[in-house]
Amino acid sequence: MVSDRPVVVYPPDADGGRRVRIDGQISGRAFSARDVAAFMQTAGLHEFDEMDVVRSLLIDWRGGGPEVWTPPA
Repeated sequence: MVSDRPVVVYPPDADGGRRVRIDGQISGRAFSARDVAAFMQTAGLHEFDEMDVVRSLLIDWRGGGPEVWTPPA
C-alpha cells in the first residue's frame, strides 16, 4: 500500500533530533523545520522551504508537529 504521506518525521530523541523518512528511506536526523526542508530538497522537491514543511500534507508528524523539537519530559 502506498502512503498518501510519503514523508514521516518521528518523535524527538533525547538530543532533540527527529528521524526523517522519505519514500521508505531514512534521510537523516532533523533538528528544525529547515532541516526537514533540506531533506525534501535533496529528495527532489527543490522549491520546498520551511513554510512548505509546516503546511505540507505530505508529512506525517509523529510525536508532535513541526513546532516540537524537544523530547517529552
